[in-house]
Amino acid sequence: MTDGFYIPDGNEALRDDIPAVVELIERTARWVNPETFRRLPVWAPHTARGRPLYDAGWTRRYTNTRKATGVTAEKFEGNVAALQALVAALDVASPKPKNWTVCHIWGYDDPSFAQQSSVVQDPRYFSCVANMVWLPTPLKGFTDTLPEIKAMLRVCAFHLYGWACEHPSVTEQAAKVTSGWIPDGYPKSWPTPDRPGVLPPGAAPFSERIAREIAKRKRKIKIDIENAAFLHYPKEEVLGVLKFWGIELG
Repeated sequence: MTDGFYIPDGNEALRDDIPAVVELIERTARWVNPETFRRLPVWAPHTARGRPLYDAGWTRRYTNTRKATGVTAEKFEGNVAALQALVAALDVASPKPKNWTVCHIWGYDDPSFAQQSSVVQDPRYFSCVANMVWLPTPLKGFTDTLPEIKAMLRVCAFHLYGWACEHPSVTEQAAKVTSGWIPDGYPKSWPTPDRPGVLPPGAAPFSERIAREIAKRKRKIKIDIENAAFLHYPKEEVLGVLKFWGIELG
């Protein structure tokens, strides 16, 4: 050991406290109802993390000018479309509560965030409601950086929705999740092969309001596809996402 004040890896410093963190997530996480996922798996098939942002008519690229420098730069999708999709799929009552954050269940696997996540850059998974859970903001760091917690969320999503991410970058992890493996410390209130149909404590109900929102979104997607010939709308990619998920627009 070298001289100086020794500080361990942050994940290791918290590893013994994972059961307490899991209890907080078990109690507070909000999940989309499985019926909502079945009716519309992806709510914003036109975008993903890092994609260009356009106006509602897909004719003008959004930009942002910094007051301090006067420099204008093009804007890109961060997590806004995913958040809007999740809030709508949960049918969150107004006013929207503060200090809640979207967590992509299949997203970052690099605790240092040095690598980009190809999963959330893929429109098949970015706004997939089975790939998101809503958490109190202080808990977001745990789900992003602790592999043990990330694995538990993925196992829960698999048994809740019958889905694990098909992206080639997570093939090994997905195979483990779908094998029936249950992580140590997995919450007893979450679904497993022995508890089929069990909903986590924070699962939202399916409602007529959600059904109407799904119909509304499908109509909007259909209109955008039909009017996309001379605009920036990514028609072919959207059609590919719909085909991948077997989504019928009616």
